[in-house]
Amino acid sequence: MKYTDGFSRLWPSVWTVIGMVASVVLLGWSLKTLPLGTAYAVWTGIGAVGTAILGIYLFDESREVLRFVCIGLIVAGIVGLKLVTPDSH
Repeated sequence: MKYTDGFSRLWPSVWTVIGMVASVVLLGWSLKTLPLGTAYAVWTGIGAVGTAILGIYLFDESREVLRFVCIGLIVAGIVGLKLVTPDSH
């Protein structure tokens, strides 16, 4: 969203909206097999990790080891939630 400059730049805005729509569609798709709490936690966790990694890559944000450890903890939480959540079929 930073590249959209307040949604005043066309193509970054288009790609941002496409990403947002795809994200919600994928969340809805995951709700077919996961309980709401798990699906939402995984969805937000993936978003947080993706945002942190893109911030490091695109905007030269901090690359401190502790930052990567924290990102790893979020990923571990996502994996853990998925492993302990039975499919709702």
